[in-house]
Amino acid sequence: MTRRAFVAGLLALLVAGAVLRTLWLRADPPTTGAGIVWHDEGAWVHNARNQALWGVWRTDEWNPVFIAPVFTALEYASFATLGVGTWQARMVPVLSGLAAVLLLVAGLHSVAGRGAALVGGVLLSTNYIFVMWNRAALLESTMTALLVAAWAAYAAAERRPIWGAAAGAAAVLAWFTKGAAAFFLAAIAFDAVVTLVRRRATARTTAPPGPTGDRSGAALWTLAGLVVTAAIVILAFVAPHWSEYRFYNWQMTVARKPTYTLDAFMQRASWLPIVQGIFSRMWLVVAAGAIALVSVVAGWRTARPAERLLVLWVLLGLLELVVHDSGNERRYVMFIPPLVALGALLVGSGRTLMPAAAAHRSVRWLTLPVVLLLGYVVFGSLVRLAFLDEIAAGNFRSTARISAGVAALVAAWLVWKWPVVMGGLSRRHVPASAAVGLVGVALAWNLVEYGQWAAQARELNYQASVDVGGRVSPGGLVHGKLANGLSLENRIRPIFIGTGFGNYADRLHRDDVRYILTYTLPRVGYESGHEGRLIQELLDRYPGRREVASFEVDETPAVDRATLFDKFPDRARD
Repeated sequence: MTRRAFVAGLLALLVAGAVLRTLWLRADPPTTGAGIVWHDEGAWVHNARNQALWGVWRTDEWNPVFIAPVFTALEYASFATLGVGTWQARMVPVLSGLAAVLLLVAGLHSVAGRGAALVGGVLLSTNYIFVMWNRAALLESTMTALLVAAWAAYAAAERRPIWGAAAGAAAVLAWFTKGAAAFFLAAIAFDAVVTLVRRRATARTTAPPGPTGDRSGAALWTLAGLVVTAAIVILAFVAPHWSEYRFYNWQMTVARKPTYTLDAFMQRASWLPIVQGIFSRMWLVVAAGAIALVSVVAGWRTARPAERLLVLWVLLGLLELVVHDSGNERRYVMFIPPLVALGALLVGSGRTLMPAAAAHRSVRWLTLPVVLLLGYVVFGSLVRLAFLDEIAAGNFRSTARISAGVAALVAAWLVWKWPVVMGGLSRRHVPASAAVGLVGVALAWNLVEYGQWAAQARELNYQASVDVGGRVSPGGLVHGKLANGLSLENRIRPIFIGTGFGNYADRLHRDDVRYILTYTLPRVGYESGHEGRLIQELLDRYPGRREVASFEVDETPAVDRATLFDKFPDRARD
């Protein structure tokens, strides 16, 4: 590919990506497929909104700044520059998504050249799920963009080791955007340490394999970036607020949520490709990424650091889901860039499908666990489409058993035919025409899904937030998580309630809070999930309440309604 063609293609994909992310930015997110919970937006930007409107970060006992200080700082910058509002809050993930596209292109260019870089850029800039998450003011887009930044810098460090410092710094910032990025710190630190160990072991013989020889400098800079950035953030932010930081990041986020038993681990592992549909919606990318991942594992000793980090990103990320939570769609957003990058390496680099070393019999037993895992993910995300009704009813057994059986059969056949299959794949690559065709199919699928969403999307949630501002005076206190969700287009002061956190302790004794805002369809307290009983307790505490107004909102495929209640209808209005 010529330089001119590459630049033209890059500009085109950036324009397309920007249009997809910014067009009609106040519109409601999709109610199926992406897993976006729109009413969480106001809750996560709560501290940034406080600072922008009233000049103080904390106005009540819900303070997610201690979970996501980087995201909160970026949201405040947006509010301070553009004003407080829905589209202003969403500009942070929009820019994060576009940055992720550019950084992925840069990383792929370092690893595999212009063709792979352009393929990866096209796939990520138009990926329907990634685009939708880039339009929601939630943590995942910013965290994922920082992970891509860390990976791209790690790739660049192979030639200029000082980029390793940027890789380590970006990884730490991703962690302080959302704690789910902790696995990536382990991944990048592990690869850097292994690089140093291998260099020391081979120092007296020959340099480590690869076009750049000694990679120990990049590894040292990466570890330095990790340590120094973590130390700065800990001293400047964590240590002064240790009790709050520990509560929000451990007691509330980790200890309160998952069950850590063998049965729970097995259940969450079986759910990986089944319970949510993100992998199904990008199946071509998942399948191509899985093949490329096996290729890197089979040629691990000669793989480049950035390639190894992509593998660790996917494998350790899946392990993190098994340990913590594989049931929420938001957990899967971080897998989109590495799978796109691996798929781009497979179809856009011109390299063979497998390295020559893959045909060796000894490699198959080392690679077999990865083949089984990825086979389950690839086939499970396809098999689930035949059992959507069962899955919707909470029955995953049939899908899991069939998917596991198919993966085991394919793995057994590969073990039997390993030298023949891998030998053949090590002599073949994806032709340019096939690469264009595969990218074209994935692109068309993404655009069709985007068009289907755009054809039916409305601005119900935005309009409901405006209407709430017309019912509640500026500065008026409103109880309920949904008050946070509907706070971006007004100046109300929401009072979030969670089980054992937020404004929980005095929830039944806050007579200074005049209003309650909650879903009444699909059910009362729907916004709080299994904690919806808290809203019902609050409503029961004030039997003389009066319904002030109801607002149509859009969260589920059915009709949704939010209702504002006045606890004291006989009290004079402000």
